[in-house]
Amino acid sequence: MIGVQEEAVIQALGTDERYLALVARRSRLAWLLSAIIFFAYVAYLLLIAFDKALLGTPIAGGVTSWGIPIGLGLILLAIALTGVYVAHANRHHDGLMTEILKDYGA
Repeated sequence: MIGVQEEAVIQALGTDERYLALVARRSRLAWLLSAIIFFAYVAYLLLIAFDKALLGTPIAGGVTSWGIPIGLGLILLAIALTGVYVAHANRHHDGLMTEILKDYGA
């Protein structure tokens, strides 16, 4: 249950320019990182659809094919992009949000 004071803080935050700028910046970063992983995944799917032979080609004559490291790279890219978002949020967004909330006594 949200109290009267919390409701007032929520209302005030909705009009605070710093908060709106923070939300916009955070949203842009999230969309950028989402677009990167989306296009990487689509590229992988297109590679599967149109060049299966490449993914099945052994690396240096061994038993491991190119599909394994490429698929693993896609998974690692997703983990890395998550790390980028968390590091950026911890470094920039959290501090600014704390400052904004202090101004409203929250």
